[in-house]
Amino acid sequence: MKAFHCDHCHNLAFFENTRCTRCHRLLAYLPDLKAMASMDQGDNDTWSSPWPQAKGRAYRLCQNYNSMGICNWAVPVEDPNPLCESCRLTEVIPNLGRPGAIERWQRLEAPKRRVMYGLTQLSLAVKSKTQDPDNGLAFQFCSDEDTPDDKPALTGHDAGVITVNIAEADDTERERRRVQLHEPYRTLLGHFRHEIGHYYWDRLVRDSPQIEAFRALFGDERADYAQALKDHYSNANPPADWQQSFVSAYAATHPWEDWAETWAHYLHITDTLETAAACGLSLRPAHDNEPALEQIRLQSADRSVAFDQLIADWFPVAYVLNSLNRGMGLPDAYPFVLSAPAIEKLRFVHDVIASAPVEAPPELHTQARAQLQPQPPAEQQPPAEQPPQLQPEAQSQLLAQQQQLPTSL
Repeated sequence: MKAFHCDHCHNLAFFENTRCTRCHRLLAYLPDLKAMASMDQGDNDTWSSPWPQAKGRAYRLCQNYNSMGICNWAVPVEDPNPLCESCRLTEVIPNLGRPGAIERWQRLEAPKRRVMYGLTQLSLAVKSKTQDPDNGLAFQFCSDEDTPDDKPALTGHDAGVITVNIAEADDTERERRRVQLHEPYRTLLGHFRHEIGHYYWDRLVRDSPQIEAFRALFGDERADYAQALKDHYSNANPPADWQQSFVSAYAATHPWEDWAETWAHYLHITDTLETAAACGLSLRPAHDNEPALEQIRLQSADRSVAFDQLIADWFPVAYVLNSLNRGMGLPDAYPFVLSAPAIEKLRFVHDVIASAPVEAPPELHTQARAQLQPQPPAEQQPPAEQPPQLQPEAQSQLLAQQQQLPTSL
């Protein structure tokens, strides 16, 4: 996530903000420019921004911004849809007649918008079911009480439709499920990134020339999926050696879940690195056997970094995130250890995204896509000035050592 600022007073603004905390101007995210902006109201419920890049552009606020306080995005006035690019993807909203439904809807839409932002940063096409009934994307936010035949609302993906049980928006219930399923990490953002991974497997891998390379790394997805899930949930203990090959225990369930978990981790990594870069994070420890980081190569809207550099930057960032959390008595922010096979799966996701077609407006994404193209092998690239730092193997071992310490203080 980039750092944003109010265009009137230059105060720092965050992706979720609706008002500048200094000058109190209305803030809105402008999807066509991929930026938060402070707004001036015009005639006929239109808005404009003094930001130079927005000169000559007019907007309406998303209908869910005005009516429900659910959203903080804007819509170009020439777009006839009253909903923003994110809200229009939601086909089923919670039953607003039930207590707490509006709050849960708000909690679901916020991480969905962050995922939509991340996808545009990666220049990945996002189309609605209205635009593309066969290959488009849609979301349904359902509850157990509103499903037919009293069946539970299952979070999952099916043919471009991502369903999320709104109970996941209740922190207490989500934590109960995390403990029950022996998961080290369970968040709404993680759910969305995981399920969107299933969607992009269908779009980018299933019928592509990369399917055999996928099977060589992840396994044969033609294995019985229903039986694999049954085996996973009936067996409380994952394979004893799952950490040797997978990013998570759930990834060991089936190749599709392995892909979706790996995809989610890739989005965790790229979003967090972009945020750390925007904050100017660097690490300069007193001892040369500690993780060091001079400058994160992954800049805002920049995917020119080779995968090896991206993962090398991630190890020290994960180390410091976990260490800071422990200083606050919180669980690790990234409670995972990446083995060599898991890193190769992340590399595969990186390369799949790099080779994905661009279907978004060229003025927004052409440059970003050019920067994302696969890089030549490291030996063919000119050597870059690097600060002394641990080798990836040593950094991975350090994170593994860190995970052996208590995570609840």
